[in-house]
Amino acid sequence: MKKINLRDIPPESHSSPKGTFQCSDQGISIALGREPASTDLLRRHPFDVELTRIAPGKKNYPYHSHSAQWEYYQVLSGRGSMRHQEGTTPIEPGDAFIFRPGEPHQLANDGTEDLVVLVVADNPIGETCHYPDSQKWAVRSPERRLIRSEPLDYHDGEE
Repeated sequence: MKKINLRDIPPESHSSPKGTFQCSDQGISIALGREPASTDLLRRHPFDVELTRIAPGKKNYPYHSHSAQWEYYQVLSGRGSMRHQEGTTPIEPGDAFIFRPGEPHQLANDGTEDLVVLVVADNPIGETCHYPDSQKWAVRSPERRLIRSEPLDYHDGEE
């Protein structure tokens, strides 16, 4: 059995250039040996677990959906809101919710203390993301790229 303690996992901070999106994550699965780039499921693990912390007045990431990934959320402390395709829902400690592929979502901390959430995702190989507000796509083939595009015919540029 491999055991870790959260106090031994350094947080990894993320911030957008203007600071609208800020959070820090503790990669629990990675600390337990998950190798995200591996295609071997014994090394990749069937799911990824992280502890996410969002400061008051901040959002974790832009509003987005995943093409193939499921995400489960468990609110541990703090208060905030979850934006989703039906609107925005207040969240508090004890709340749990899940997003299936294709369902856009975004966490926001509109409380007065850090919002701390446990996130479990299956992180499938070949995952893409769509950002409805900015009409961007994130693709990994093989590196991560953000793109905008117009619809094309399947054979465009091929013949």
